[in-house]
Amino acid sequence: MQAAHSTINPAEVAKFEAMAAEWWDPNGKFKPLHMLNPCRLDYITSQIAAEFDRDLTQPLPFKGLRILDIGCGGGLLSEPMARLGADVLGADAAEGNIPVAQVHADQSGLKIDYRHTTAEALAAAGEQFDAILNMEVVEHVAEPQAYLTACRQLLKPGGLQICSTINRNPKSFAMAIVGAEYVMRWLPKGTHEWNKFITPDELENLLRSAGLDPVDRKGFVFNPVTWRWRLSDRDLSVNYVTASIKPK
Repeated sequence: MQAAHSTINPAEVAKFEAMAAEWWDPNGKFKPLHMLNPCRLDYITSQIAAEFDRDLTQPLPFKGLRILDIGCGGGLLSEPMARLGADVLGADAAEGNIPVAQVHADQSGLKIDYRHTTAEALAAAGEQFDAILNMEVVEHVAEPQAYLTACRQLLKPGGLQICSTINRNPKSFAMAIVGAEYVMRWLPKGTHEWNKFITPDELENLLRSAGLDPVDRKGFVFNPVTWRWRLSDRDLSVNYVTASIKPK
């Protein structure tokens, strides 16, 4: 069998692998993700519940759904999905993230299938999922179009992909790079490259070209006074999230 083409950028993988052990420290290098996580989860759970007609007030509402958390890191999203009853596969190209995620899941009494692999390899193996969580990954890959096409291949017909990334404009440079990396020092310098950021319209075109139908997009907006994130229908100027469907 011919090896699957990979869109992985080795330099990007190395950056996150170096930070792997800090994934579950709420005051460490991943503090921004810990702060953003409740807002991300609100969007993810509501989209999955709506698409698959699930009642979030019931025990294990995602039981029977197979979910891929691609670029899972330390498992900050994989674990909540498992707690909601989903069958979760957490995949990451940074090998060092996987044992960190697995140990934390074991300590939490959660059964999660963590693998050091790529979207392309999973697609080549014929893996299929009801939903894919593709959060803050697309701006780090070498070939976004090829990567999103592999993600579409991984979805069952009618499957849902949640994809978040960072807009490309002067405000995102000021907030996501200058603010987060240099002023607040939430992230190591060089974590993000501004020219790899993707505008909402560019991402919508990439999703359509990959064979997905975009159905929703919202902004993640940070309030520096309350230190909280919220969803916005209008403000997609920095962080934003999209939902798209694989046609049946």
